[in-house]
Amino acid sequence: MLKLPALLILAFALSLPSFFVLNMLLGVRDDFADVLRALLSAQAALAIVLLSLSPLTLLWYLSMNHHEADIAFNAIIFSVAAVSGQGVLRRHYRTLIALRPVHAHLLRIWLIVYAFVGIQAAWVLRPFIGDPGRPTEFFRHDAWGNAYIWLAKMTCRLLFHPD
Repeated sequence: MLKLPALLILAFALSLPSFFVLNMLLGVRDDFADVLRALLSAQAALAIVLLSLSPLTLLWYLSMNHHEADIAFNAIIFSVAAVSGQGVLRRHYRTLIALRPVHAHLLRIWLIVYAFVGIQAAWVLRPFIGDPGRPTEFFRHDAWGNAYIWLAKMTCRLLFHPD
C-alpha cells in the first residue's frame, strides 16, 4: 500500500530534473509548464489504471502459488497501466509537438528515462509481493543491485525451466 505510491513518486521525482534540463538545452523551456501538466496527467492515469486493476491482481494471487509467475503478472499489469498512461501523455503532447517538433524526440527520451528509473526503483523498493521463501520485511538487506540482470535471469527461468 505504501510502496506503490512511493515508487511512482520516486521514479517521477528522479526523472524530472534531467528532463527539465534537457528541455532547457533544446530550447523549449517556455513549454515546460505544459510538459509538466502532461506528465502529471499521465502519472494520474497510470495510478488510476493500476488501482482499477488491483482486484484482478488480488484474484491472481489467490489463484496462483508461483512467486515468479506473480512477478510476471505484476509486470503485465504495470505494462497495461503504462500503456494507458502513455496514451494520455501522447494526447497531451500532440499540441506541443505541433508547435515544436523537438517535443516528439523529448517524449521518447522521457519514456526511456522514466521506464529505466522506474524499473530500478521498483527493484530497490521490493518486495511488492512477498517471497514465500523469505520472512516478511519492508526493505530487504540486499535491496541494492541491478534489476536488469535479475530480470534477464528470471525470464530465462520462466521460459526454459518453468516449474
